[in-house]
Amino acid sequence: MPCPRSWSRGALPNDKNPAARPGREALGRSRGGLSTKIQLTADRRCRPVTRILTPGQHGDCPQFIALLQAVRIARRGTGRPRTRPGRAMADKAYSSAANRAYLRRRGIQAVIPVKEDQNKHRRNRGSAGGRPPAFDAARYKERNTVERCFAKLKQFRAVAARYDKRDFMYQATVDVASIRIWLRDPVP
Repeated sequence: MPCPRSWSRGALPNDKNPAARPGREALGRSRGGLSTKIQLTADRRCRPVTRILTPGQHGDCPQFIALLQAVRIARRGTGRPRTRPGRAMADKAYSSAANRAYLRRRGIQAVIPVKEDQNKHRRNRGSAGGRPPAFDAARYKERNTVERCFAKLKQFRAVAARYDKRDFMYQATVDVASIRIWLRDPVP
């Protein structure tokens, strides 16, 4: 017996489902296929501190504030965890007025180079463009700790290839890899 047209034929498509959260499963479409970005903060010893998963096509800059708000560094002994790092070192992708204002408000030194187009726009405005943000080139050389932290994470095949379908399972895989990195290099 054929089913009448009034009967439902399965669930609604997920791409038009408003209940589904945006960027679900942290999978993004690109020319190369499906991809995922790991937004990461690391300490000076190349150990991951906080992590956020985003779809591959999403930009880095909008995740900066959420990433810094997730920082919680336990103190030795008693006391609240530290939530404010001394300085934030990031690449040009994180250079924006909103990110710099957030860092300034929290008293965190920004070590982020300015994008060329932002420099050009500021110069074109003349004296109304304001003073260029301070940039410490010597400190910026230490930014490679994040890249080295990614290299440590990518040593774990499950992190490098993302075998997991669900984002919470992949987040758990990244967390387990992070724990193993911390266990290899404990705090003295």
